[in-house]
Amino acid sequence: MKKTFQIPTPKTLEALTGKELYDLWTSLRQLIEQKYNMEQMWNHGGKKWTYEYKYRRGGKTLCALYAKEQTIGFMVILGKDERTKFESMREMFSNATQKIYDETTTFHDGKWLMFELKDTSLFNDIERLLSIKRKPNR
Repeated sequence: MKKTFQIPTPKTLEALTGKELYDLWTSLRQLIEQKYNMEQMWNHGGKKWTYEYKYRRGGKTLCALYAKEQTIGFMVILGKDERTKFESMREMFSNATQKIYDETTTFHDGKWLMFELKDTSLFNDIERLLSIKRKPNR
């Protein structure tokens, strides 16, 4: 019988990721939620992650956060038009973000950019990527 999915408590998430990364997770959520009013959904993290936390509105996903042991991730999917926009403003992004973009496979539905975060150094890039996806609505 399949186990039912348990939404993690803050304590569970902190125990999984560690205090520093949990604080980073919280800061990233605040950054997103200050600018975007979105539905938020917890889910299984698939094969590679323990948890997924998605931001959606009107059936479209803005981005997702992921958590597993001692690791947190941020994913944004850039479709064709969004990739064109990214490429036109590419020099505004850090070398780390450009490298992730270049190394990410392009699928029929876009580039699935995954960032494993260690600190806040990519937060400006994350804000820019989100604004490419959707204008802030707060």
